Amino acid sequence: MKTYYVYILKCFDNSFYTGVTNDLEERLFQHNTGADPRAYTYNKRPLELVYSNEFSEINDAIAFEKQIKGWRREKKLALIEGYTDLLSKLSANYSENK
Repeated sequence: MKTYYVYILKCFDNSFYTGVTNDLEERLFQHNTGADPRAYTYNKRPLELVYSNEFSEINDAIAFEKQIKGWRREKKLALIEGYTDLLSKLSANYSENK
C-alpha cells in the first residue's frame, strides 16, 4: 500500500506552498533544486518543510491539500504549529467577520 503526503513548505519570502506527493523526500529535493522553472517555488528557494501528514488514500490526501489551499495564513500557521483545536474557531471567526 502506498503512502501519500500532504505537505507545506515555507518559502524564502515567508509565503507557504502546499502540495501532495507519494515520495516526500524526492519531492522536497525537486522543489529545492528548482527542477521546474515554471513552479511557484522556483524563485522562492530555499524552502523549509514545516508540515506534513500521511494518508493511505490518494483521494483523502488531495481533498486535504485543496482544503488547506483555501485557508488563510492564520489558519495554516495554527496547523503548522500544532494548534489544531483553533482550526474550527479560526473558520468561525472568519465567517463572522465577512
